[in-house]
Amino acid sequence: QSIKLKMALYSCASSIARQTASALRPNVAAFSSLAVDSTLDRAKSAENYESVLDRFAQIRACAVLRTATSEACPQAMQAAIDGGFKIVEFTLTTPDCLDHLASCREKNDGSVMVGCGTILNTQDCENAIDAGSEFIITPVMLPDVIQWCAERNIVCVPGCQTPTELVTAYRAGAPLQKLFPGVAGGPGWVKAVSSALPFLSINPTSGVDLDNAGEFLKMGAASVGLVAPLFDPVAVANEDWEQISKNAEKCMANVKTAGPYIRK
Repeated sequence: QSIKLKMALYSCASSIARQTASALRPNVAAFSSLAVDSTLDRAKSAENYESVLDRFAQIRACAVLRTATSEACPQAMQAAIDGGFKIVEFTLTTPDCLDHLASCREKNDGSVMVGCGTILNTQDCENAIDAGSEFIITPVMLPDVIQWCAERNIVCVPGCQTPTELVTAYRAGAPLQKLFPGVAGGPGWVKAVSSALPFLSINPTSGVDLDNAGEFLKMGAASVGLVAPLFDPVAVANEDWEQISKNAEKCMANVKTAGPYIRK
């Protein structure tokens, strides 16, 4: 009888867990590409939206660049591209960011997917999209930016620190959720959260390095972002672009061991 009771309690707990997960899962149709108003300014097609997400799922790593000088920016990013990165992010904290983004998009259109980060409001979104950005990254969870992007079929990856923020961003319309800043436990934290909330597609950025990028992915992360470990500040200051290319090669080799991501 004791065993039967335990089994009944386990069955009940499992049912409650499934119901809780179902309740947390948003009405995806509310912010899907099917609900987009194509007459809105800067609206993208459903095919474009899906293509961006497909490339994130296939490539799984993004080079995130911020430099103190405008001159270093294009050379550093080109070094990362030469080392194997096919998704790149220019941040608005870099001098002449949008000019460099536009040039990179023109030079590598089709072979490299280019996005803009450190977006803080919808005006930043407009400026980034006009410059050629193919996706939007924010450092914190900004509902107005998420909504603006969702209404236009633009992939937005908002910064989130807690499981609550990750779920809130997802429910607001963000198909990928950036984990920023880094959390204690790193890959183990991602595994725990992605197991409990399997509908999330988490993109850790801070705390990811050349050696553990693949581990994050194998533990459940959808993709990762590489900042200082890739763009080593000393190498950038010394204009050692060869070192940055080597960093990129090492990182992408680790990323590829995880294989492609199965979209949710």
